Amino acid sequence: MASSRSPEDFFPERGAAARMVNSYAALLKSVRSAGLLKRRRGFYITVFVILMLAWAGTWSGFLLLRDTWFQLLIAAGMGVVLTQFAFLAHEAAHRQVFKSQSMNEWSARLIGTGLVGISYAMWAQKHTRHHNFPNVIDKDPDIHTGAIAFHPEAAASRRGPMVSVTRKQGWLLFPLLFFLGASLHVDSLKYLLRQRKADHRWVEIPVLMLRLLMVPVLVFSLLPLGMAFAFLGVQLGVFGFYMGAAFAPNHKGMPILPASSRTDFLNRQVLTARNISGGRFLDALMGGLNRQIEHHLFPDMPRPYLQRASGIVKECCRELDIPYTETSLAASYAIVVRYLNNVGLFAGEPFECPVVDRFRPG
Repeated sequence: MASSRSPEDFFPERGAAARMVNSYAALLKSVRSAGLLKRRRGFYITVFVILMLAWAGTWSGFLLLRDTWFQLLIAAGMGVVLTQFAFLAHEAAHRQVFKSQSMNEWSARLIGTGLVGISYAMWAQKHTRHHNFPNVIDKDPDIHTGAIAFHPEAAASRRGPMVSVTRKQGWLLFPLLFFLGASLHVDSLKYLLRQRKADHRWVEIPVLMLRLLMVPVLVFSLLPLGMAFAFLGVQLGVFGFYMGAAFAPNHKGMPILPASSRTDFLNRQVLTARNISGGRFLDALMGGLNRQIEHHLFPDMPRPYLQRASGIVKECCRELDIPYTETSLAASYAIVVRYLNNVGLFAGEPFECPVVDRFRPG
């Protein structure tokens, strides 16, 4: 006689995983049926034209003002415009703009490498790993230990003077963001020159070099030495701070998963991401990154549709009892600072992973 029990009775975890896979498939179908995955080429072309006009405007102001400290306002404006270009490159790289993969890729390379000064090849390999394994230790490069330790295990490995620094790292995060822009430029060059395999290396190297040399040459040619250094410092500082401040609230302070995690796609993307409330204004200010949950669930969804998708995703999460996190921008920054300071308390201390302890023989 055949058993009336389902496979889920024998393998509850397998059954739960199957339900989540089916739930995501249904969610994706709902989003597609609502037309939220259609390309919005007109929107992105309009954004690109506006940004090009703004970029031309900053350079016009630079040439007209010449030897005056008001040039620092121009420098700050350039930092803002470059960050907006970076958001646009990010969206093209996610195939949100054109139907053609090649057109998206070369658009992202043109904007990212040629205008922003960040290697598309470097960004693509790094960002792909982040999307596949958000907040997963040893797999997500965005929580790789560097100046900041993003999880207790990393903090515990600190030694010497870095122990004191790490214990205050929450307060140091935002000052450090001013150096992010310069770091991204340097990392781009290092990646293209050192990486054994980099797509279109010999296209990107000359384009990136031209971009990184062009601005300093013009600035030092037309401004006094001290003002030129100040100009570049402000431009790079605003660019780095704006970029970092837009990305920092999205995952920092959300659950960190061990490298051995086998969490299903739907739970992994929702549980490790945080949305920022604020409507269309925040959509423009943060390039859609404020809708981080929807962006991770549907990476190729155009920015204008993310708000509509959030309602569908929230309802799905309510039905499946998956926590959906959304907070204000100010509150998210407070959470990130508090989280990093709490992680910093582990600096220099012995640390044992609780996941490993669960499976250690008694």
